[in-house]
Amino acid sequence: MNNDENFILQTSDLSFSFHKGNPVIDKINISVPAGSIYGFLGPNGAGKTTTMRLLTGLLPQQGDHIQFFNQSLSTQLPNLFHRVGCLIETPSLYLHLSGVDNLRLIARMQGIDEKKSEPALSTVGLQKAAHRKAGQYSLGMKQRLAIAIALLHEPQLLMLDEPVNGLDPNGMVEMRELMKELNRERGITIFISSHLLHEVEKMCTHIGIIHKGKMRFEGKINELSHANGSGPQIILTVANAEKWLPILTEHYSDGQVITSDKISVSIKNREDAIDINRILVQAGAPVAELKIQDNLEDWFMQITQN
Repeated sequence: MNNDENFILQTSDLSFSFHKGNPVIDKINISVPAGSIYGFLGPNGAGKTTTMRLLTGLLPQQGDHIQFFNQSLSTQLPNLFHRVGCLIETPSLYLHLSGVDNLRLIARMQGIDEKKSEPALSTVGLQKAAHRKAGQYSLGMKQRLAIAIALLHEPQLLMLDEPVNGLDPNGMVEMRELMKELNRERGITIFISSHLLHEVEKMCTHIGIIHKGKMRFEGKINELSHANGSGPQIILTVANAEKWLPILTEHYSDGQVITSDKISVSIKNREDAIDINRILVQAGAPVAELKIQDNLEDWFMQITQN
């Protein structure tokens, strides 16, 4: 694990299995730079929530593979969460209490100055609803109240599991803008799990893609664009993709294997697609499908459906 002070959270070959079954998480490596908004992206069932539960100590890690602030997670519990705010799964709120009273109660329980309650509500845009019962809040308001609770102790890192799940389009926009503001104005590093590529693209600086418990990509958002190519892309379905890649890269240097039976290649025009198909067929490759894609969402869907 790289002890670089610029990384606020890292994992090294993090794996997890339930009852000695097949790994739910299989040797994933995550590096979250300080000051970033990191999108942990993958379809439902990819292993995102299991990973979040491991990172927050809700599940015991099988080994010592997680570091926060360049120190092992296991040596920092429970005091770590004076520096880290979390919202994992459904917010736990006292629905019979007002928004501000929820915050005051949590502050009292955690030994935090209750005077921080109203500024926290203001930060998430709930000052006008401070005295309404939380049970009367919309789902988006409840999410923002839960984030206000996570912000009470002024964390350096905020970890959110599917924060826009179930929100209407307006709620998604509000949540996205809140995340960007917290990062920009307060310097809070934010780690967000999501299955929504279009939302992650709009707010995150860095991204990690997980599928079937394995990391498929990690890097900056613009590196994801580069991985997809600057223009249209061909996705070839061919058995034993690793075998045929060297033949293809003699002519198209940026070809890469994305799954065991799929190769991606950036192209300049549709004539390139015809040429690529000809090269592989003449070499004896059993090409089953050739598909032109020209946006990141197509690319993401492709690598997470196999």
